[in-house]
Amino acid sequence: MTVNARRELFEALKPLYIKAAWSEKRLLLDGFVTATGYNRKHAIALLNSEAKQPKARTRRPKYGPQVVQALITLWKAANRICSRRLIPFLPTLIESLERFGHVHLDLEVKQLLLSLSPATMDRLLKPERKKYGKRKSTTKPGYLLKKHIPIRTYSDWNDLRPGFLEIDLVAHGGESASGQFLHTLTMTDIASTWTECYALIGKSEAGVLAALDEAQKILPFSILGIDSDNGSEFINHGLLDWCRAQQVTFTRSREYKKNDQAHVEEKNGSIVRRLVGYGRFEGHDSWRRLQNIYIQSRLYINFFQPSLKLADKDRDGGRVRRRYETARTPYERLIQNKEVKNKSKLDLTEQFKRLDPVALLEQIEMLQNDFWATAVSPGRQAPQTTIQSEEATATKTATKATPVAKRPRYQPRDQKPFFSVYPGQKKGRKTNLDEVWPEVCQLLEANPTISPHQVEMHLTEQYPGRFRSTQANTIRDKVLRWRDEHGIETVYQKGKPGRKSNIDFIWEAALPELERDPLLSRRKLLALMMEKLPGQVKQSQLSCLASRLKQWRIDNHPRWQTGSSEIKITIIESAETLPVIPERENQ
Repeated sequence: MTVNARRELFEALKPLYIKAAWSEKRLLLDGFVTATGYNRKHAIALLNSEAKQPKARTRRPKYGPQVVQALITLWKAANRICSRRLIPFLPTLIESLERFGHVHLDLEVKQLLLSLSPATMDRLLKPERKKYGKRKSTTKPGYLLKKHIPIRTYSDWNDLRPGFLEIDLVAHGGESASGQFLHTLTMTDIASTWTECYALIGKSEAGVLAALDEAQKILPFSILGIDSDNGSEFINHGLLDWCRAQQVTFTRSREYKKNDQAHVEEKNGSIVRRLVGYGRFEGHDSWRRLQNIYIQSRLYINFFQPSLKLADKDRDGGRVRRRYETARTPYERLIQNKEVKNKSKLDLTEQFKRLDPVALLEQIEMLQNDFWATAVSPGRQAPQTTIQSEEATATKTATKATPVAKRPRYQPRDQKPFFSVYPGQKKGRKTNLDEVWPEVCQLLEANPTISPHQVEMHLTEQYPGRFRSTQANTIRDKVLRWRDEHGIETVYQKGKPGRKSNIDFIWEAALPELERDPLLSRRKLLALMMEKLPGQVKQSQLSCLASRLKQWRIDNHPRWQTGSSEIKITIIESAETLPVIPERENQ
């Protein structure tokens, strides 16, 4: 009999045994001993036992309110990273915060904090974590020069020297990939996880090369190699020539294998998306503000954000066991690396002593609020995280996220620091077109017959990078509404004025051939044009050419009448007659 079966039998017999008479108790006891195999005296003690009340816990908690409050302050100052990353970084973090006067910890509290295990830290931070809510590809393939650039997979990274970078672009186009918008170039060193980010206007070869030149000046090590995806902004002659001139190894990942660039892909989510979010940003003003964010965040990320690196991985059948190194910051990895020059190590140490992590994080949040004011279309953001000291925590309250009526398509992940909730596009909020509409009205008053396309071209010239081609319909509707309000009726040609299509050029070249031989069929005329204009005439233009040929014959030869499937000759009593043509032309 199993343990659960014995327990069920015991619970069923106990109330009957207590109420039963002496003779009945003997029968119940015999059956219970036979079924369970218990000793008879032990069975009597069990059936006669009374329910024991659980004893109240008398042991005092080891970690009091002071330890918990200090832990919360340190956790927020470390940007709410996980316990496995925070525990190895606690001695350095406590020293930095005490240096700038953000915390004042007793020796006992400090010893208790340094003795925490990851599970205990998660248990102490669980109530605080509940206060924070849980939280498209634009890579255009570049087929040029692929055979000249070798492939490097995720398993080929075995070089421990700093300087081998993975690079990738992150798009900030919101829900639409049309038009020109900002991108972020992310560069991550494999050995030290040192990360640099640069804001780009659009995705171009020149922008990537300029960012690499700037990175060479500020990186604490020389660039030895770069590994990119297969986007056209990387696979081009410009970057290949730059790598050859700088003696830098240039490799690429496999197509549709994002795990080949696992290091930089992780930084795209944990750094770029947490800093910028998922909105759409355009123009030079947004680019300047985003670059200011990256100038400040690079210090906080590389000096005060520890990360875990995989040390070993074993596969036992379907089970994979992973062992990670102790969490360290990129700064600590460079200091402990023998390949880094001593001068660079001294410069990094002096710079680290001057940095205040709390002040850096507060400045990043201030720059973010200024940057999100330039969003063309707001995206989802994470809750605001303002780092405060123990005294300020008692007087200030955390900013709550603005309630959103519609549930977002993608739910944000848990513990997303760095940025506040963007308020969203409120009803009646002015767009970039509304801001310049008074200027457009003055243009329409001066020239009421101007077309919407000319208005669009005027705005594009006056404000480069601010208006997208997708706003053409909105501009047209507003221009037509303005004309209706002012009682102006104008007729303008459909499409862009003065623009000729390809069939117009073909028809101009076909007119001399028709004047020489008006009886040319549409297929013969198409064949002549393909010989006369090689590469400009397609077989699919046969129907357009045939319709123009019919109209030309009607306009220039009134005796020709066109039917649905035949061309006939109407004989008119006249001295001049046309040559005999078959009643049905084999076209």
